[in-house]
Amino acid sequence: MSTPLLSIRAGASAYEHIKQQGLQANDVDLLLGASGGPKWFILQGLDRFLFGDFFAGKEQPLKTLGTSAGAWRFAALGQPDPVAASELFARLYSTQTYSENPDRAEITAEAKKLLAEYVPDHAVTSILNQTNVQHHFIVARCLRSTASEGRRQLWGLLSSALANSVNRRALGRYYERVMFHHPQSDLDFCKHWDDLPTRFVSLSQQNFAPALLATGSIPLVLEGVKDIPGAPAGMYRDGGITDYHFDLDLSRVNGLVLYPHFHSEAIPGWFDKRLKKRRTSGKQWPNVVFISPTDEFVRSLPYGKIPDRTDFQKLPVAERIDYWRKAIAAGQALGEELAELIASGKIKQRLQLWQ
Repeated sequence: MSTPLLSIRAGASAYEHIKQQGLQANDVDLLLGASGGPKWFILQGLDRFLFGDFFAGKEQPLKTLGTSAGAWRFAALGQPDPVAASELFARLYSTQTYSENPDRAEITAEAKKLLAEYVPDHAVTSILNQTNVQHHFIVARCLRSTASEGRRQLWGLLSSALANSVNRRALGRYYERVMFHHPQSDLDFCKHWDDLPTRFVSLSQQNFAPALLATGSIPLVLEGVKDIPGAPAGMYRDGGITDYHFDLDLSRVNGLVLYPHFHSEAIPGWFDKRLKKRRTSGKQWPNVVFISPTDEFVRSLPYGKIPDRTDFQKLPVAERIDYWRKAIAAGQALGEELAELIASGKIKQRLQLWQ
């Protein structure tokens, strides 16, 4: 028997459902996508299967919730050919190059260029006019010194990180979670969130691209996005600041939550990376199906790890691009394994209860 490439865990209600009925597209109400930059490359094979064959016949609208790279991944959905769009995003992102010492202006300009090619105006029109997929993505509206650029922003980041280390709710003094959503979303699954100050803004032709750019605007790496149309005035940055891998109450989602993730654990917010005890426990995720690569799969990758942003600094351009392409190619096997598990019903045996 071949070594499993995927680990599949589920909250109590999702576990019982799949054990009895397997997993079908109509069971899934929400698709979740985390921040993480190029870490998502190993998930492109899963996206290829989910965006194509799996959700092709889904009868009810699919909701998506993403921050940063997760939101960018899901922007392929709602386009005329979501699989082709996903592959385009992977190609554009994996082959990005910069000067030897790029500044924020250069990196931001490259991000805008990529976004314009991946999600051009006509694709935005298609996404907003269709109802099969309802996009939701989170952006952090910066308050106080975090809204500044330069040294004052750094001071704000340090202050907010310190406040977060004491109590995650203290982030609300520095950031406001802004949920940009498809115009037809009823928002029933998220209206009750009260862990941080939260606003809701309807997506439009005018704000889709700026909001998507903002949710990936990493502090100190990219420039923030100021005054997004239709949203409160201010400076907007990476949605992963507040919701990196999520620790939100998803119990009111009307169906299963499918969460393909590149790690075996979920880190709530950007500043929680080094707080080892602060990891999503799954207590509010009874309906979540959490899919991640096994340690064996990760060890099989070049350098024995999944891609990350430090590869830009650590590897020569040609070596980095080759590595990232190989990681994307290796991830195709994850999609193939999931497709086989669902079609054969063997997902019932592979499934583990989220403890």
